[in-house]
Amino acid sequence: MTSDDRPAGTRRGRRNDPERRGRIIDACLTVIAREGVAGTSHRKVAAEADVPLGAMTYYFDGMDALLHEAFTRFATSISARFEARMTAAVDVQSARAAVVAIILEDVFGDDRDLVLSHELYTLAAREPRFRTITSAWMARSRAALELHFDPETTRMLDALIEGVTIHRALDAEPRDPREVELAVTRITRT
Repeated sequence: MTSDDRPAGTRRGRRNDPERRGRIIDACLTVIAREGVAGTSHRKVAAEADVPLGAMTYYFDGMDALLHEAFTRFATSISARFEARMTAAVDVQSARAAVVAIILEDVFGDDRDLVLSHELYTLAAREPRFRTITSAWMARSRAALELHFDPETTRMLDALIEGVTIHRALDAEPRDPREVELAVTRITRT
C-alpha cells in the first residue's frame, strides 16, 4: 500500500487511534488516584495510557491542561450520577431518599473517587484556575437539588452532602446510616 492509498488521518507506520486522547485523560485520573497530583507526571500518565511520551504534548499544552481536562471529566461524571438520582425523585420523600443515597453510595462511591475529590479540592484551593471545575460541580449539584428543594435548603443540603461524605469516608469508626437520614430529614423539614 503506498502512502497515497492510506486512509485519511493516518500516518505512515502508525494506526489511527481515535481513543488515544480519552485514554490519556482516564490514565491521568488513575495516576492521580494512585500517586496524587504532586506525583503525576507526563511520563507516568503516558505509561499508564500505553502511549508514546510525545503523544502527551500533541494532545495537551502541558500538565495543567491535562489536569484540568481530567478533573473536568471526573467532576462531570460525579455530577451526572447526582443529577440522575435527583431527576428520578418524584416527590419530597423520594428526593430525601435520593440525597441519602447520594451521600451513602454515589458521591464518593469508592476510595478512588474519594481520593480524586480531595486531590481536586486541594488543587482548587491552591490554584484558582481549577476553581472553575469545583464551581461548576457545585452549581450542577445545587441545580439538581433545586428540582425538589428551595435555594436556602439546597445550599444546606449541598454542604451536608460534602461534609457528611467526607466525615464518613475518613472516620475510623463506622457510622450508622440512619444519622444521614436524620440529618437530611431535619434540613428538609418545612
